[in-house]
Amino acid sequence: MFERFSQEARQVVVDARTEAGRLHHGFIGCEHLLLALSASDGTEAGQALAALGIETSALRAQVVALIGGTGPALDGDALASLGIDLDAVRRAAEASFGPGALDRDSTSRCGPDHGRVPFTPRAKKVLELALRNAVKRHDSVISTGHMLLGLIDQRNNAALRIL
Repeated sequence: MFERFSQEARQVVVDARTEAGRLHHGFIGCEHLLLALSASDGTEAGQALAALGIETSALRAQVVALIGGTGPALDGDALASLGIDLDAVRRAAEASFGPGALDRDSTSRCGPDHGRVPFTPRAKKVLELALRNAVKRHDSVISTGHMLLGLIDQRNNAALRIL
């Protein structure tokens, strides 16, 4: 199915994984797809959400309020008291090792599942519904717009509660 995704839609899936890692979630859910869609500037979904006044930072705060975050977080204030700029360290680490380099748990780098974060059943259903929307419209690729429609069509998910 992923071969039918546009490059932008594929990037949204990658960005959803990054969002899940940033929040220390061990899964990719509808809420992570929503965050990635809202941050996808210049795409159909990103433009639609922006036109509604939806901001990624506000959505992220709602995700944390609804679902929370697990795992340790780096304390920027504590590091600043030692003269360490966490944002500068994060930028340097991500430039060298990729997005979310400081967010990864050390155990996630070991074993056969390195880098694999599972999709929740509802998030999988969103991707399936995106495919169905594309087929129904006779579109040859699945776009971020199809993904947003799939997210809206998938009932009872955290992203809809957040919206």
